[in-house]
Amino acid sequence: MRPVLDIVALRSLIAVADYGGFHRAAGALALSQSAVSQHVRKLEKSLGSPVVERDGRRTRFTAHGAQLLEEARLIVGAHDAAVRRLLGESGEQAATIVIGATEHGADQILPVLTDAVREVRPGAEVRVRIDRSARLTEAVDRGEVDLAVYVTEATATAGTPVGGLPLRWYAAPGWQPPAAPAPLPLVAINEPCVIRRRALTALAAHHTPATVVAEAGYLAGVLDAARAGLGAALLAVPGSQHPEGLTSVEGLPALPPVRLSARPRRGADPSVTGAAVEAVRVLLTACETDWAA
Repeated sequence: MRPVLDIVALRSLIAVADYGGFHRAAGALALSQSAVSQHVRKLEKSLGSPVVERDGRRTRFTAHGAQLLEEARLIVGAHDAAVRRLLGESGEQAATIVIGATEHGADQILPVLTDAVREVRPGAEVRVRIDRSARLTEAVDRGEVDLAVYVTEATATAGTPVGGLPLRWYAAPGWQPPAAPAPLPLVAINEPCVIRRRALTALAAHHTPATVVAEAGYLAGVLDAARAGLGAALLAVPGSQHPEGLTSVEGLPALPPVRLSARPRRGADPSVTGAAVEAVRVLLTACETDWAA
């Protein structure tokens, strides 16, 4: 018999990815860490292969786990959309609001989004989804996500401009580029990726040869590769904070901010989505002002 994937376990798996580990996932789901671990082990038993592995204090998804995570988002999103349709889009029964954001700047954007939603709808359960921009806009169109904030250039889908994230070069402390004519080693998200293309285009325009020496499907992998000293990374970082374990790299070409847009699903409560969009716009305006200063 084919395995049956438990939707509660799939929610735990998604939370581990979105919140960066079992402990934070347990807190977000109001479960014990042991319960979240059991959910993930249940999935591993059903599929017959590991989906997560320990890397020091971090949790890393295996290749099979990353594939399962993508499918889990689709399954849970379809389930929640069906429940919303069955219960109706209005009234207190439709009390779950799903917000999505690109990985870039998510650590600052998501708290602002969730606070804005809860201020307008204090009784709502807020769930988050971190994914690539094209997938987020597709999820909005399918009714799986109520509001998504995404990289404008990454999709042809129209949205409301909300601001930009400054782009800066980072590497491990003490990292030095190789002497010319050796190409500059880069770490980046695999294609398609707007920021990767921006980096390569800017370096080419400045006659700086470059090659991607490490790539990953998600931002966490890029950060790990950069911290390991494999190369430089162009990152979208709000405000003046540096990613943990990395320092800014001087001497590489400056780039303009990457623009973000917001898109609500059809039929979403405009008071909720409007408040969330405005909150993100205020945050990003402050980030751009801070960076310019």
